[in-house]
Amino acid sequence: MRAVITVIGKDKKGIIAAVSSELSDCNINILDISQTILQEYFTMIMLVDLSEMKVNFEELNARLEAKSKDLGVSIKAQHEEIFNSMHEI
Repeated sequence: MRAVITVIGKDKKGIIAAVSSELSDCNINILDISQTILQEYFTMIMLVDLSEMKVNFEELNARLEAKSKDLGVSIKAQHEEIFNSMHEI
């Protein structure tokens, strides 16, 4: 099973490291990542593999929510199927 994780907020040092460390702690593998800075705003989208995840999806979201508060950014995780369904025409 895969998921899409998005991160958006004011740019500062350590965002990628903090998010990827949290994912690593949950035994989640990053399959693909794209990030850019639009003026002072950081944006990142990740495709991750949840097949060996140590926590359930609700716990992952709780951990990402706590990390988003620490970093002052928005972090959202969605199952890939839901993300794809929302973006079909």
